[in-house]
Amino acid sequence: MIQHIEISAISLRSKIKNREISFAGNKKLKIYGLLSCKSGKRMKQQNRVFFSLEQEARENQFRPCGHCMKTEYKKWKDGLI
Repeated sequence: MIQHIEISAISLRSKIKNREISFAGNKKLKIYGLLSCKSGKRMKQQNRVFFSLEQEARENQFRPCGHCMKTEYKKWKDGLI
């Protein structure tokens, strides 16, 4: 897990381009989603964290976003994840 406030913009862009970062999350709400999610783009920078894998987000007790990850969110809500 990488916190947005601890990484430079250049390094962040490089990691996204190289697919080292695939998901973003809100550390206060414990929600993760796709980098392209409109909800995720609106969150405060100090609350944003990045994950390389979906499994990494789940290991950190984050739940899927209900907007950009509808299928995963439904599975989580039904207790399947």
